[in-house]
Amino acid sequence: METKEVLLQLRTEKGFSQEELAEKVMVTRQAVSRWETGETTPNTETLKLLSKLYGVSINTLLGSPRQLICQCCGMPLQDSLISKEKDGSFNEDYCQWCYHDETFTYNNMDDLINTCVPHMVAQGFSEEQARDYMKGMLPNLKHWKKS
Repeated sequence: METKEVLLQLRTEKGFSQEELAEKVMVTRQAVSRWETGETTPNTETLKLLSKLYGVSINTLLGSPRQLICQCCGMPLQDSLISKEKDGSFNEDYCQWCYHDETFTYNNMDDLINTCVPHMVAQGFSEEQARDYMKGMLPNLKHWKKS
């Protein structure tokens, strides 16, 4: 879906008129109309407000142009799994299990691997395949690069 379609769908699902939405995010009704026709897109600060208001990530608001993955464990992210900051805003870099309330759950790669391997085995990997996959993938993720 394109951004304009996502914005229209979310507004109508919440039952807001263009005027009501405009008041909530401090823009004009005409700005909302231009977003929904595709003439313009909301600026970064407005996208943050819309993200909080609708409970979806900015990535979703923009029509999901990229597949998000947790930069700690490598799990593909959907809005329901994305971590949040203390202020309620989404942190699109991490899942809710790896990062919560501005704190990382895993600071040791072996602890994370030991947690993930049983889940991967349940999905059909052998334990050896799961461990090898995690050991190869994790060092490439943001959380582990900075460690």
